[in-house]
Amino acid sequence: MPIKPIVVTSTSSEKFTPTKQGKVRDLYDLGESLLIVASDRISAFDVILPDGIPNKGKVLTQISSFWFRKLSHLVRNHVLSTDVREFPEPFRSTPEVFGGRSMLVQKTSPLPVECIVRGYLSGSGWNEYSRSGSICGIALPPGLRESAKLPRPIFTPSTKAEQGAHDENITFEEAAKILGVPLAERVRDLALRIYTEGAEFAAGRGIIIADTKFEFGTDPSGEVIWIDEALTPDSSRFWPMDSYAPGGPQPSFDKQYVRDYLLSIRWDKKPPAPRLPEEVVMTTSQKYLEAITRLTGSALE
Repeated sequence: MPIKPIVVTSTSSEKFTPTKQGKVRDLYDLGESLLIVASDRISAFDVILPDGIPNKGKVLTQISSFWFRKLSHLVRNHVLSTDVREFPEPFRSTPEVFGGRSMLVQKTSPLPVECIVRGYLSGSGWNEYSRSGSICGIALPPGLRESAKLPRPIFTPSTKAEQGAHDENITFEEAAKILGVPLAERVRDLALRIYTEGAEFAAGRGIIIADTKFEFGTDPSGEVIWIDEALTPDSSRFWPMDSYAPGGPQPSFDKQYVRDYLLSIRWDKKPPAPRLPEEVVMTTSQKYLEAITRLTGSALE
């Protein structure tokens, strides 16, 4: 009988106290650097669910590490090490908790705008297009169907909301008011270049990256640094190319399976979230594992 993987939903203990906890990640401020730990927590509709997904945090970290290395020629990223043996104590001595799911990263000043790139019409973008024929002020051709490929990838920034609140789509002009025009143009161009190159590679592995969210920060000199996560199933929509059929929602390698289950039981999308059946938990775990295997050609480390 296979060994059931350890599910890490929190790293908080008498020995470890995160400086900050997000929906998925625990963050430790180490002075000149940060340790970002991807837990197995999963959220849906901005609510953290009570059940973790086995191996999810490791998949997210290892996919991010893959992309940060592969696309490092486009922009510098914040990763210093993903090898638990190179972490400071006490983290190095607890590989069963931190190994494979953690990144030691450079500190930056995160930008207050999320950089979203859409190559296909889905999610909130589809909803906005259905109402107005545009997304974030960008007019699109009439008559597009849900999940249709867009004529070209578009940059659709959003605000960063506090945990439990919803991000709001904004126009590029509104992003430029927040960031300043030169910085807004810089991150827009970087996001489009990263998405385009990443999507082309993924397509060769049978994966459509329909859209994705990037985050950037700046170092003390003002250099733009790619931070947070990189083209993962949590920050992107990953669709299997062999079953792609525009005109409705698509099968995916991400947590859409969990969202669909929660919609089927008519949960009101307010805390507390319901427990997930074992079948939903394990099927979702397999989707994440398939994503990393297809994308990188290697199984989870």
